[in-house]
Amino acid sequence: MASLSLRHIYKKYPGGVTAVSDFNLEVKDKEFIVFVGPSGCGKTTTLRMIAGLEEITEGELFIGDRLVNDVAPKDRKIAMVFQNYALYPHMSVFENMSFGLKLNKTPKEEIKRRVEEAARVLDITHLLDRKPKALSGGQKQRVALGRAIVRNPMVFLLDEPLSNLDAKLRAAMRTELTKLHERVGTTFVYVTHDQVEAMTMATRIVVMKDGLIQQVDTPQTLYDKPCNIFVAGFIGTPQMNFINGKLHKKGDDVYFDFEGVSLKLPADKANAPELADYIGQEVVVGLRPEAINDNAEVVAANPETSFDVDVDVTELMGAEIYLYLNAGEETKLIARVSPRSTSRAGQKITVNFDMTRLHIFDKDTERCIIH
Repeated sequence: MASLSLRHIYKKYPGGVTAVSDFNLEVKDKEFIVFVGPSGCGKTTTLRMIAGLEEITEGELFIGDRLVNDVAPKDRKIAMVFQNYALYPHMSVFENMSFGLKLNKTPKEEIKRRVEEAARVLDITHLLDRKPKALSGGQKQRVALGRAIVRNPMVFLLDEPLSNLDAKLRAAMRTELTKLHERVGTTFVYVTHDQVEAMTMATRIVVMKDGLIQQVDTPQTLYDKPCNIFVAGFIGTPQMNFINGKLHKKGDDVYFDFEGVSLKLPADKANAPELADYIGQEVVVGLRPEAINDNAEVVAANPETSFDVDVDVTELMGAEIYLYLNAGEETKLIARVSPRSTSRAGQKITVNFDMTRLHIFDKDTERCIIH
């Protein structure tokens, strides 16, 4: 078992292209770390540098206490699971799982024991004699995981391993991977562009953009306290609502104004010292869809934080309804409301903002001022 340490890691390609910049991360032993971000953000490149499949341009990479910059992939005590499974089509499941052990001249009895143990853990014992073409996508994924498990690696590296599966199977495999991590007790580093996978499996998430780390934290902290507009918009489905407006002070109270609407901030946010320099300035306010309410009783009880909107589209999701709202020429909102909501497309309704859950961002730097 091992920790991972990435210190000032850079990946530069010929022609001046920098894929990863000053990447610093300490991964604890047995953590489940997920790299997440849009395509081209550098997450897979970073994973491949850990695996030894990409050369590190600058910086130091430690697996445990060992500097591995110049260590060959096969000697790093890591195992990688790829998006396309990379199984040998002419070999049986048993042969695929045991291939790496045979190359390392592991005794036959030990190979048999390890493969059978991994097959039992992954519930693929009945598939050991089959060829990959006779397997479903989910079964192929389990074989690829099994091939990694038998090597007893110090670190598991998984590159979008669920992206080829259908939605139902992906959800099931997320649960399986979480259980597998607990069972195997090894450090997992997982790459995905799907923030639902990141939120449900990770002990910590690394959010990346343009080769740079934006924020590293637990899923709940990222959701509740994003450090900037990018993280706030990337984490959460539907994504956070962003509203451009201005702060103004009236007596001891602070209000947020946008498109003819003026909403009072709660006292703790209004009195936050970080906000003092932004009075009279333009800011961006962020609010999660679940913090917008169309309940008549809530609206009536909170007139200073309620206002009229037009309902554009409604989406019934079963356990909830998404309301797509127009709050002016520029302001479009999404609200996540109760399935008992009577709001329908074409109506004008009054909604309430739960201002205690407001995030305020600097318009120029996009950094979060207060949560």
